Amino acid sequence: MRIVQATLEHLDLLTPLFVKYREFYGELPFPESSRKFLEKRLSRQESVIYLALADDDGRLLGFCQLYPSFSSLALKRVWILNDIYVAEDARRQLVADRLLQTAKKMARETNAVRMRVSTSVSNEVAKKVYESIGFHEDTEFTNYILPINSD
Repeated sequence: MRIVQATLEHLDLLTPLFVKYREFYGELPFPESSRKFLEKRLSRQESVIYLALADDDGRLLGFCQLYPSFSSLALKRVWILNDIYVAEDARRQLVADRLLQTAKKMARETNAVRMRVSTSVSNEVAKKVYESIGFHEDTEFTNYILPINSD
């Protein structure tokens, strides 16, 4: 398996797995809107997406997407690991580990103070994977969300 940073040329490869990721979290597929979303993130350099590709046939095994942010208190960059997904037939092959290690390396290389990740409270598999590479539950800050409707 090899890990590469996604470019616009990877959109046709990435979009179907991104759609499956959205469906995993209960969203409707919207393949064309999903493709446009990814295209905007990449063309505007608003996110970094890593792809795990199979050595033999180049098929997409998984991906992760990170968004840049900043810490005013630390006066440094923060990376938000917003999305990570592994194809069903590639699970238990350390794909997520390799993607996370690559993201961690990029965060270090950009002098980030930390990476943040959220997952559903019932996703025990993801929690174990995150903890295995050094993530820990935030005991200093509680996170809140404010839904904003587009009505």
